[in-house]
Amino acid sequence: MPGGSSLTDLSGIIAEIDADLRARADWGRPAQYIPQLAKVDPAQFAIAVCDAAGQCHVAGDVDTPFSIQSISKVFALTATLGRIGDQIWRRVGREPSGTSFDSVVLLESEKGHPRNPFVNAGALVVTDALLGGRPPKIALAEILGLVRALAEDDAIHIDAEVARSEQATGARNKALAHYLDSHGNLMDEPERVLGTYFHQCAIEMTVRQLAMAGRSLAALPQAPRLISQDRVRRINALMMTCGHYDGSGEFAFRVGLPGKSGVGGGILVIAPGRASIGIWSPGLDAYGNSKAGTEAAALLSRATGWSVF
Repeated sequence: MPGGSSLTDLSGIIAEIDADLRARADWGRPAQYIPQLAKVDPAQFAIAVCDAAGQCHVAGDVDTPFSIQSISKVFALTATLGRIGDQIWRRVGREPSGTSFDSVVLLESEKGHPRNPFVNAGALVVTDALLGGRPPKIALAEILGLVRALAEDDAIHIDAEVARSEQATGARNKALAHYLDSHGNLMDEPERVLGTYFHQCAIEMTVRQLAMAGRSLAALPQAPRLISQDRVRRINALMMTCGHYDGSGEFAFRVGLPGKSGVGGGILVIAPGRASIGIWSPGLDAYGNSKAGTEAAALLSRATGWSVF
């Protein structure tokens, strides 16, 4: 990976990014379709950068937990690959969608075969595969256990109120699940898959915990060795091409690093061999990605020279 600022500069760089974004106060609007997220104050920002030397540099509202939402899809995919391997690719593709995360258009035209595991339809198939006929509590324990092991932090938990809020308002996801079922691409009952998926998305973390959990995907020396290097490469490739839905190309153009967003305002960014980065700001842009968070990722990559290109 070309370029790079010295590690001792990182704390100063992210402090400047924090100050810059607060001065601009261009926060966007939190997700309105999930009541528990809609009431979050948008004027918040946090960033954590865990580097190859084993240090974690932080700035902003770093102790404020948030719902990771679709970032959980990275961990669910990791757990599923560990459980059933490449069999999952028989049921879900690996191509960018060019559509919103909850779109039904491609799912209809492509007969219930989701484009990738990071759009909602693809994530539901992954969750179904991880369930494998087991009780939802077992599958959720597997995802949560993986996240805790990657972050080396047993305090990470699922926010039951957020899960209930999604269950009550997730009509689009319910439609996607039943459409998948109609094409034979769900093995379990749609309601069980949905309940598991809503709870998975309601995992709550801080940016420090998120950055710590991403260290294995960045192949940092101190990271737990829980994911094979072959799978690390492929998960990062999917994050680069599909991690920001129809904004994935723009994120790649501006940031040049693999990343996965969530409508809770979080972004996990991976600088392979250099750093794992957790960013959070709850206001979203038109794509449903964190507005200030995306800007922070662009500023960080520019200041450090980190890029996979």
